[in-house]
Amino acid sequence: MSILVTGGAGYIGSHTVIELIEAGYDVLIADNFYNSSPKVIDRLQQITGKSVQFCLCDVCDEKQVDNLFSRHKDIDCVIHFAAYKAVGESVEKPLEYYSNNIGGAMCILRAMKKHGVKNFVFSSSATVYGQPEKIPCDESCPAGSATNPYGWTKVMQEQILRDICAADKEMNVAILRYFNPIGAHPSGLIGEDPNGIPNNLLPYVAQAAIGKFDSVRVFGDDYPTADGTGVRDYIHVVDLAKGHVAAVRKLYTNCGIVTYNLGTGKGYSVFQVIEAFEKACGKKLKRSILPRRAGDIAENYADPSKAKAELGWQAQYDINDMCRDAWNWQSKNPNGYKE
Repeated sequence: MSILVTGGAGYIGSHTVIELIEAGYDVLIADNFYNSSPKVIDRLQQITGKSVQFCLCDVCDEKQVDNLFSRHKDIDCVIHFAAYKAVGESVEKPLEYYSNNIGGAMCILRAMKKHGVKNFVFSSSATVYGQPEKIPCDESCPAGSATNPYGWTKVMQEQILRDICAADKEMNVAILRYFNPIGAHPSGLIGEDPNGIPNNLLPYVAQAAIGKFDSVRVFGDDYPTADGTGVRDYIHVVDLAKGHVAAVRKLYTNCGIVTYNLGTGKGYSVFQVIEAFEKACGKKLKRSILPRRAGDIAENYADPSKAKAELGWQAQYDINDMCRDAWNWQSKNPNGYKE
């Protein structure tokens, strides 16, 4: 049996591949390197000490996806990461986000149906909660009031999965709603390497710390929070990766469809994250206060108790660990994988 990891050369995918291999699973990566690098495959092999199977594949291409499943008949489970992921960009490019994110998932799910694969882990997001009904936010909060196109692509895909599971009682699906992944593998060999100007806070802070930007952009300091900046639940990417391994184990109990928040249960403001990163890199960073960004909300953090109770999973790292490992990655790889 093999686990197909779409987008497995990407930020979260690559860290998950390591945890899967270390847990004893056979892994096949499918990626087209849209927002990743072929160098990731070599570094995964360096970290794990094992050969990593890889297939160059665009998950939005029906023929490529079908050929992949036809060639690898041992695929028993899919973890689907491959998607566009920037909230701000999705507001500017909604058509591209709907086409890529929903289209790619549909190609994978059709191939799974054709080839009899019944286990699926979906990379969802806390953005499905929109402005949460309550904070901390648990899985009982209404999901379906997203504030941006990226979030709506996740809402729609979750509904598609619920409908599939209602029609096919043999399907097992774990929907994992991430909060805000940051950090990097402690080795410093893999980490977040976005194309162009980073859309997310931490990689922008990290690149400012190595001198690529004059200051850190802060989108809004007038939110109704303690220091006026947005509050989010930041989770170490290694903790998040381990959550996927726990979800795979759950699928093999024939669980049907299950949904879990993956977060720490604690919110940090933008200013608090910047301060933690300043501690990690040993320097002060200039801040530029800009208007609020479209699609952003004031505050959101998780109640992850369901994942602890049912998966035996909980986050181990705090914000200082996250910033330490992010700085270790960025300082060793100032140009990411492009060097």
